[in-house]
Amino acid sequence: MANRIKIDNAILKRRARAEKKRKTEFKSKRKFYLIVCEGEKTEPNYFESLKESLPRGVLELTNIDIDGTGKNTLSIIEEAKKLKKKYEEKYLRKIDNVWAVFDKDSFPSNNFNNAINKGVNSRPKINCAWTNEAFELWYLLHFNYCNTGVPRDQYQKLLEREINNSANTSDFKYQKNSKEMFSILNQYGSQERAIANAERLEGLYHDRSYSNHNPCTKVHKLINELIELTEKYVTQQQV
Repeated sequence: MANRIKIDNAILKRRARAEKKRKTEFKSKRKFYLIVCEGEKTEPNYFESLKESLPRGVLELTNIDIDGTGKNTLSIIEEAKKLKKKYEEKYLRKIDNVWAVFDKDSFPSNNFNNAINKGVNSRPKINCAWTNEAFELWYLLHFNYCNTGVPRDQYQKLLEREINNSANTSDFKYQKNSKEMFSILNQYGSQERAIANAERLEGLYHDRSYSNHNPCTKVHKLINELIELTEKYVTQQQV
């Protein structure tokens, strides 16, 4: 029978302290994101799918909560502040980044502009991934650059045309609250193209009359942050 090697108690204690330190440092590196959506299904479904697409290691370093509030543009920022406080009490630590996702839709211009300005002037800042006029503009940019404002009800027809052309079919019918849109867009469109098109649109406007920035979206800014988290994680794994 082989002799069992007895490890000195002092060595075990040092190992335990080192492991505790490692876990503490790992926990301190975690980034907590809160994404607060005006819509109750369309936007939350999209971001939930995006969250699930991130590498598992990114989710170990990043906690992303998506909350579909059903609030309008006038109250979305205040709701984001309330939810930030709620989640900070839940996790017993601060939320690193809060994003409010909302559309211009048919809401009054002042409501839309005030919501954005309120987010910018909040301390800490509430980032705004807004779209003028509807969130579906972000979907459409996965296929083509579009710099002409269209009524929100036209986005459905445009999306169906683009996706059917890319999929070489005529069967696709857009369902606003579909949970499959993220995967459909990445299968038949291009997120990289959507970001480039959104940045190109953003460059057309240089004033703060956001309600007149039509079409325009800031969703790409949130997407870029999440991409950076992924790239940072991959880089850390390669070290």
